[in-house]
Amino acid sequence: MIKRLSANRSSFKTVEFGPGFNVIWADRTRESTKRDSRNGLGKSTLIEVIHFCLGAKASKGKGLLVGALSGWEFTLSIEVDGKSLSVTRRIDKPNLFFIDGDLEQLKIRPRREKSGELAYGIKEWTSLLGNLFYGLPIDRESKYGPSFRSLISYSIRRGKDAYSSPFEHFRKQAEWDKQVNNAFLLGLAWADGSEMQLLRDRKKGLDALKRAARAGVVTAFSGSLGDLEARRVRLQNKADSDARDLAAFQVHPQYKELRIQADELTESIHELANLNSLDQRMLSLYEKALSDEEVPVPNLIEKMYADVGIALPGVAMRRMEDVQEFHYKIVRNRRDFLAAEVSRLRREVADRDGRIRELSDERAGAMIILQTHGALEEHTVLQQRHLETLSERNSISSSIENLKSCATGLSELKIDQEVLYQRARRDYDERREIWERAIELFNGFTERLYSVAGRLVIEFGATGFKFDVEIERSGSAGVGNMKIFCYDMTIAALWADKYPSPRVVIHDSAIFDGVDERQRALALELAASECESRNYQYICTLNSDEVPWEEFSQGFNLREYVISTLTDSGEDGSLLGLRF
Repeated sequence: MIKRLSANRSSFKTVEFGPGFNVIWADRTRESTKRDSRNGLGKSTLIEVIHFCLGAKASKGKGLLVGALSGWEFTLSIEVDGKSLSVTRRIDKPNLFFIDGDLEQLKIRPRREKSGELAYGIKEWTSLLGNLFYGLPIDRESKYGPSFRSLISYSIRRGKDAYSSPFEHFRKQAEWDKQVNNAFLLGLAWADGSEMQLLRDRKKGLDALKRAARAGVVTAFSGSLGDLEARRVRLQNKADSDARDLAAFQVHPQYKELRIQADELTESIHELANLNSLDQRMLSLYEKALSDEEVPVPNLIEKMYADVGIALPGVAMRRMEDVQEFHYKIVRNRRDFLAAEVSRLRREVADRDGRIRELSDERAGAMIILQTHGALEEHTVLQQRHLETLSERNSISSSIENLKSCATGLSELKIDQEVLYQRARRDYDERREIWERAIELFNGFTERLYSVAGRLVIEFGATGFKFDVEIERSGSAGVGNMKIFCYDMTIAALWADKYPSPRVVIHDSAIFDGVDERQRALALELAASECESRNYQYICTLNSDEVPWEEFSQGFNLREYVISTLTDSGEDGSLLGLRF
């Protein structure tokens, strides 16, 4: 129950709440004109401040966190779970909740600030309130479980969006949030709705992975299972071959020097072979010239002259002998020269052949080492290629496992969904007495307003819990608001028998927008009688000139329940004493 709302400014109209029915009245004074408005008097601000003190998120520049309220602090006094507590939240320090009251038995202890005050952070405060108001565990492990902030927003609706659907307190509320929190409030197995959302998350993840693979975003995941298996076998064979080569690879520390030496030996051998080739050609020429060189025939010229009958004189004969001797010398010298050259060339060729054999043997030794050993750089390159092959193989293996897991995951997901559905259906049937009571309450409330019973639909389908409400003549906005009213009355009645319980319902005047005067009067009387008989607190804000005075039952006096009056006579008539 809410007991008191105050602020640290004298202009603020402190509101004292009582048990049962409470009305905050927005009145039009006689002095006000048609141009004066009751918008901004503070009816909605009252609800906003209550949420502010109950841990609502606050963003700078929005809601109450505006420059005009700098330095303000609001204090809310409540009685819940047998404990009286007061909490103060400051505009300038919105992340702290300063606490006072019955603190001994609280399951979360506040921390002491430097100022000496006891305070909670927003997470601790909302966790404590969830436990005090609804019995929620302090350490909630469920990702998609009911939360205090969502649950209290059904009991204390704020903003226009809160009056768009009985099962939502803001537009575009997540489906799981609606299912889980409404199931909790109705006494159903909310954990089934939570688990259903976890299954939806799994399916969403698997579908996203498949879409990414088709789009080429996850390249290692793409390809058919057969293609991937074939690639893995090929890569495995290559990896095995590389591993064998690495195992047999011997690194020689002077591998580079040996390779350079072998290249130099090869060059020297080629150079010697080229020289031998040249000398062999010269040797062949010299040997041929030596074999063709003939010794002059003695007295050949004398015989030629004798044959023709000419006798040469003695002087001529002597000269011929001199010429012949000279010719002999020339031939002998040439033959000696050729013989010497032939001998020299043969010797040099033989020497080079010997040198070539030596160099070849030396090169052969180096080549044997080069053939049986490798350079460190080559070993590193081979090892790097092997690692790349292994990495690619592992990537393919991972893709195969992902593909199998995806297929298996989708199959298992269908099984889990069916198992959950069957279990939830059994649980739903076992809780028939609970949801039938909720339906009866809703039907009874709608019948008191319209003389025709409405319908509260509660069921569990393949996608989780489904909720709906129907009232005849539900085409108008007013009837839609009364659906919300009757649903909130149903939840309040269900929780009136529980402990702990919030035991409070707060409606803004927007709940009565477009509602026929007769139904508006019946709704106010219904709220007054329900909270009185079931011992909970109902708070609403109303505009005085929209009260259906002529439609109230005899003996019902709405003015008796007015606990605070806001007027349009000036800023001092508003809740805050100023308008912003």
